[in-house]
Amino acid sequence: MDAIILAGGKGTRLAPYTTVFPKPLMPIGDVPILDVVLRQLKGHGFTKIIMAVGYLAELLETYFGNGSKYGIDIQYSRESKPLGTAGPLSLIENLTNPFLVMNGDILTALNYSTLINYHKKKETIATIAMHKRTVDVDFGVIELNTDSEIANYIEKPNLKYLVSMGIYIFDSKVLSYIKPNEKLDFPDLVKKLLENNEKVIGYPSDDYWLDIGRHDDYQRAIDEFEKNKKKFLPGEF
Repeated sequence: MDAIILAGGKGTRLAPYTTVFPKPLMPIGDVPILDVVLRQLKGHGFTKIIMAVGYLAELLETYFGNGSKYGIDIQYSRESKPLGTAGPLSLIENLTNPFLVMNGDILTALNYSTLINYHKKKETIATIAMHKRTVDVDFGVIELNTDSEIANYIEKPNLKYLVSMGIYIFDSKVLSYIKPNEKLDFPDLVKKLLENNEKVIGYPSDDYWLDIGRHDDYQRAIDEFEKNKKKFLPGEF
């Protein structure tokens, strides 16, 4: 199965670091976050990785090369203009069916093999890996009825959501919903699929997951990786 890693974004929330580094090259410990992702994918049997690059692409290409140091084949698909998160898929030819797509800045212990088997068993066009997140609201939340009368008052509630982990399995049919060289994000792609009565499945995961897009999450990722390297790279420690 092919794996596509989205590595073309500017990572503006991690500025000023990302003014000189693409976000997937941000280090956790002594290696970039994307180095960990590649080693994880190799451990789950992936041999061909396609990096969708754009911003500071030359740095990614220089660091990772053709993938020989990982024992995998790395190819690059470079966008000439920002195409969002789903749009870059339109530039990639000859994708195997199904294929994995994921962000290049994720620290996770997700079992990719289990996710793939789940997708195949469900016979769906798309599977979205999901994680439970709790959002703390620092204010008293007021609920009104139709006459603007207060119906409820909740002090600093905890809201629980299932959120996308930024990891997907797609069948090649999904490419027919992505116009070439047109900007498209995954939420809009999923809406297109649902509007056309396509079957989209969620894969709930309790495995560790953290998107390093914010400064505090980036520091958490550094701390967690240093304490639990074996959890993320079990075959190497």
